[in-house]
Amino acid sequence: MAQQHIVKAFDDQLNALDAKIAEMGGLAESMLADAVDALSKRDAELAAEVVAGDRKLDQLEEEVNTLAMRLLALRQPTAGDLRAVIAALKISSDLERAGDLAKNVAKRTITIAKAPPVTPVTGIVNLGALVQGRIHTAIDAFVARDAKLAMDVWSCDEEVDQLHTSLFRELLTYMMEDPRNITPCAHLLFVAKNIERIGDHITNVAERIVFLVRGKLPERERHKEDESPYTEVRPFKKEG
Repeated sequence: MAQQHIVKAFDDQLNALDAKIAEMGGLAESMLADAVDALSKRDAELAAEVVAGDRKLDQLEEEVNTLAMRLLALRQPTAGDLRAVIAALKISSDLERAGDLAKNVAKRTITIAKAPPVTPVTGIVNLGALVQGRIHTAIDAFVARDAKLAMDVWSCDEEVDQLHTSLFRELLTYMMEDPRNITPCAHLLFVAKNIERIGDHITNVAERIVFLVRGKLPERERHKEDESPYTEVRPFKKEG
């Protein structure tokens, strides 16, 4: 629970900062969900809406920066309050970048919608759902100042990496089996990588929350499981 300050305006400003971060998180989550939904349905119109919606996320980041700078200059926060302001600055940057990556997914979707359907889209939908859930949980952890919940998000990074590596292998196999798959699968490779990178930014958000609550970063080192840059491509066995 946040401490109460003698100057009520200080509490109001800190609460406003939290509210803007929560709004950014909700918008980043919905952008990813809509981008992946557009990919699944081959809906170029929905994808275009995601691209246009990125401006709102950029605006919110600017509002967070302005409010945080004002708090630092006028209130000179210390201890937990200072961590809250610094965490908000860093988290807003990660969420804005997550939105940019969701916009990139939507841009690719507009192109993919013009090509014949490719089977691995299902795997990308699953990857998107996993990362979307992590955004939602991370924002819940931020609002509740729940370091344990943030650590749960932080620990899930390996699952995202493993799924991305599996998708990478599958897409390359489809490209090797039929040259007609090369162009759409190449776009899907970029889509999968963008979603995996969103996961990385949300892991950063989780780290910021742990630091905000505990005053220190997670003690154990984050282990990356994404082996796509080094993986050996083997024939993909289709079911059935």
